[in-house]
Amino acid sequence: MGDLGSTANLAGGGDKGAGAAAAGGVAAGEKADDSLRKNFNYPLVKLCDMIDELRVEVVDMVVTAVEKHPGNYEAAAKNIKEQMDKRCGSSWHAVVGEGYGFDVTHEMKNLMFMYFGGTVGILLWKAS
Repeated sequence: MGDLGSTANLAGGGDKGAGAAAAGGVAAGEKADDSLRKNFNYPLVKLCDMIDELRVEVVDMVVTAVEKHPGNYEAAAKNIKEQMDKRCGSSWHAVVGEGYGFDVTHEMKNLMFMYFGGTVGILLWKAS
């Protein structure tokens, strides 16, 4: 009788435990997705040949433009281009978007490619 009671407790407890574990797994998965989104909320400079002082200012300017125009990449790119034209002279080009590659001819010390928000790529360069 002691063995049957133990088996019954294991079967009953196992089902409840599995349900709780499955529910906990879904909640943990959602928390993991939220933490991934938070982790990618910083600028990641992949390629840059600008001087350090200019790079720091440009990264701040780009982050501000992308945050100011969420989801509107065209407006963000226009904002970035206008600010760079005012700050460093004309002939600046900006591309903001997801899922693209590039091959550009640029002036030395005037190129930056970075990611922000995980998937948004920002390419900024000066061509004469």
